[in-house]
Amino acid sequence: MRQYSADLTPPWKKPKPVPEVAAEPGLVVEEPGTGFCGAVIRCEAGTVTLEDRFGKHRVFPMEPRGFLLEGRVVTLVRPSPGGPARPARTASGSVAVPGARARVARAGRIYVEGRHDAELVEKVWGDDLRIEGVVVEYLEGVDDLPSIVSDFAPGPDARLGVLVDHLVPGSKEWRIAQSVTSEHALVVGHPYIDIWEAVKPSSLGIDAWPRVPRGQDWKTGVCRALGWPENTGAAWQRILSGVHSYKDLEPELLGRVEELIDFVTAP
Repeated sequence: MRQYSADLTPPWKKPKPVPEVAAEPGLVVEEPGTGFCGAVIRCEAGTVTLEDRFGKHRVFPMEPRGFLLEGRVVTLVRPSPGGPARPARTASGSVAVPGARARVARAGRIYVEGRHDAELVEKVWGDDLRIEGVVVEYLEGVDDLPSIVSDFAPGPDARLGVLVDHLVPGSKEWRIAQSVTSEHALVVGHPYIDIWEAVKPSSLGIDAWPRVPRGQDWKTGVCRALGWPENTGAAWQRILSGVHSYKDLEPELLGRVEELIDFVTAP
């Protein structure tokens, strides 16, 4: 006689299986019911403790389909004793390569306008850039761009990428960027008044970046509105210390930097 399963649920109504992931210390997940996102710090008795970027701890039951890992539903399970360590990631989100040495520098370069901009790129993408052999140069001002491109003479084996501060169509900066016509050079920009704005306010414990009246120095106005000392250098160090990975940056900046790295390293 034909045997039938006791489970009469139609296949299309059965939940799709989701991967099981070991709750290794340092694994960053999100509990979708509360939106709490943090790194695993301990796993015991059917629960997992997460710590967010502000040091706050929350304990959650390790229920099936109970967490999101990089936006995908997963089931957390206790790690097996002596199991393989989860691959570490760089600040940009790439899988880290333990013991990797910096590659011999490519002929290609990435120029970044603004000292703070260059420091931010180094903090988040520095590990990736060293492995790829990409050197980041500081561009003091976009007015210097035409002479830099001319002197660099970009070619198939020496591509040039440039990140310009606050690139708005129709502006003087935009017209200068448009004058670069080499197919081996790529100029992109972000829409922010200053690179400070590319850092998510939530990463700094503020609700939003203040609106500064026209005609007033933007950085000074921000410090005043937030009640910070009017020392823009100290303010920048405070902002930079709140950036731990790509998750602390706005997508508009992430996309532009990744675009430049892909362009310069393309075969």
